[in-house]
Amino acid sequence: MNYVLDSHTHTLASGHAYSTIHEMAYQAAAKGLELLGITEHAPKMPGTCHEYYFMNLRILERSMCGIEVLFGAEVNVLDYDGNLDMDDSLLKKMDVAIASLHTPCIKSGTREENTRACLNAMKNPYINIIGHPDDSRFPLDYEALVLGAKEHQVLLELNNNSLHPLGARENPIPNDIAMLEMCKKYQAPIILGSDAHCAADVGNHQFIDQLFECFDFPEELIVNRSVDEYKKYINRYKNR
Repeated sequence: MNYVLDSHTHTLASGHAYSTIHEMAYQAAAKGLELLGITEHAPKMPGTCHEYYFMNLRILERSMCGIEVLFGAEVNVLDYDGNLDMDDSLLKKMDVAIASLHTPCIKSGTREENTRACLNAMKNPYINIIGHPDDSRFPLDYEALVLGAKEHQVLLELNNNSLHPLGARENPIPNDIAMLEMCKKYQAPIILGSDAHCAADVGNHQFIDQLFECFDFPEELIVNRSVDEYKKYINRYKNR
């Protein structure tokens, strides 16, 4: 399958990534992508940029190296009520917003509590994607997660970094399969994200493709096949 976009990447502004905006855009164009999403870690992640960084994203061109480049945030879910580390007044200005559970920002609870955290985050109208919901340190109810995502028109992410053999997330494969089974059952779309933290990894879906070799998943439910389909879900375009 031809993937035409990568919605989840980080530059050196995130503090533990290593490439510039232009290096990321250049690699995306060189790999034949049509669109790149750059989603820096939001302020509660240790080492990342200040909220002023996000306020100033408006000055950046949305076209670089011949492709569309969108700028946003990977915000942190802070509690089981789904509170986030970015105010709505700023969040709604992001081209794209991903909400994720990260160990430095929230303590894992029960399966029900973690699921409630994600479902409540989805209710925010400016959240477009739930990032890497596959870490066994945060057990989730995947049927509830998929039904919630479909109800709120939020994309669930299949994250390449999660599946990397050296990745920090624990035992993601059974969780990803459980999520994909529910997405297939309820015809809920997914988004693939490289979660690249260096330019060489932009558009890298190597480990996702290996998973798909073992799991038959409908191509029409993979949003990365179409820029127009992706734009139906993200802040910059969905309300226009």
